Amino acid sequence: MSRKIRVIVVDDSALVRSLLSEIINRQRDMECIGTANDPLVAREMIRELNPDVITLDVEMPRMDGIDFLGRLMRLRPMPVVMISTLTERGAEVTMKALELGAIDFVAKPRVGLASGLNDLAAQIVDKIRVAAVAQVRRAPVRDAAPAGGGGAHAPAPASALLGRLSTEKLICIGASTGGTEAIKEVLVQMPADSPAIVITQHMPPGFTTSFAARLNGLCQITVKEAVNGERILPGHAYIAPGGTQFHVARSGANYVAVVDDGPPVNRHKPSVEVLFKSAAAVVGRNAFGIMLTGMGNDGAAAMREMKDAGSYNYVQDEATCIVFGMPREAIAHGAADEVLPLGQIAPALITRLRGATDRLHHRI
Repeated sequence: MSRKIRVIVVDDSALVRSLLSEIINRQRDMECIGTANDPLVAREMIRELNPDVITLDVEMPRMDGIDFLGRLMRLRPMPVVMISTLTERGAEVTMKALELGAIDFVAKPRVGLASGLNDLAAQIVDKIRVAAVAQVRRAPVRDAAPAGGGGAHAPAPASALLGRLSTEKLICIGASTGGTEAIKEVLVQMPADSPAIVITQHMPPGFTTSFAARLNGLCQITVKEAVNGERILPGHAYIAPGGTQFHVARSGANYVAVVDDGPPVNRHKPSVEVLFKSAAAVVGRNAFGIMLTGMGNDGAAAMREMKDAGSYNYVQDEATCIVFGMPREAIAHGAADEVLPLGQIAPALITRLRGATDRLHHRI
């Protein structure tokens, strides 16, 4: 950016406002142009100062941060990074914030706030930088569209008749910034007899449980956090637990989940690279790869390994990405078989699976 990223910090804690302002102002490419202790003060400040990004606390007096975010994204959509508390309620509220259009979030430590936020400084400013260039969505209008956000399609019927292929095929999804809603868009369209789905979404510890539970309540398939050693079953989606590495292995004829404390890869834990590399080695031509919105290049090289091993890969197009980094890198690596708008990825995959099922049926 030729000019500095202008940030407003909204938090009811004077200490947090001071710490975040200091972290932001240490960066050459950004400045904190104002702070507000509640959303009503922030509303006037946003009108007056027109920031590029705001950081927003979840729990504040006079107006809840989620209520404020919902109004903001309906009336004046802009990049928002949520400052969340690492609690069960904090995780649930954060998922709601991402649904409403927040670009990303930072998990605020419950103890050792000053040292904790300073330890997170690099993560905070990285997320502000990403938010400044992200494509912002308006908040969804309640009850105006079916689950999945696109509004142009209904979830696939449960009688998709994919069962014959489901035990051997495996669908692998990678995503980062903007990925929680993108993953939802794909999963709500998958039929109950879908092949198993394994997912790495960049997310810290403590948040993937709420993410999985939220998706499980919306989808025909069962969605859960992956557990080390469990069999990977058709009709299920398995999400990498935050702060772990997740890959797939074989045990006889079955796929099994491996969840461990491996080191970060491409600075990420969980890393898409780890999951996709295992799919290339273990699943080969029975794999389908899907790369969704996200910053950086995590998983791009491994997705090419999947393609070289015989997988068929879908990559989200730029127009529907919040951030086009990971999809762009996958395309640059020659990993994509099809580049599609988000809402078309699941239908295209289901059509391809049905075609394979029909061919199998004719051979029997």
